[in-house]
Amino acid sequence: MGTQQQPTEEPAQRKTRIGHVMSDKMNKTAVVSVVRRYMHSKYKKYVKERIKYKVHDEENDCAVGDKVLIEETRPLSKHKRWRLKEIIERAPKV
Repeated sequence: MGTQQQPTEEPAQRKTRIGHVMSDKMNKTAVVSVVRRYMHSKYKKYVKERIKYKVHDEENDCAVGDKVLIEETRPLSKHKRWRLKEIIERAPKV
């Protein structure tokens, strides 16, 4: 009898998106807008699609206009399924 090796499973990659913060008025929550461009299958024109995600921001770190990286996570509330992973670029202060 030989020894059997257990298959090593890598943890599944979580979905990530890059977008801009539209609102930070809620406590520990930000609204992030993600723009996606794709070619329309029938008309062969590029279409811009905007999706808004509610993102968990534990330290209330991000501000309106920041470019952020968000990551999918378990449901945190009725609408929050994403969390802030990192702030890529800060918005200029006015």
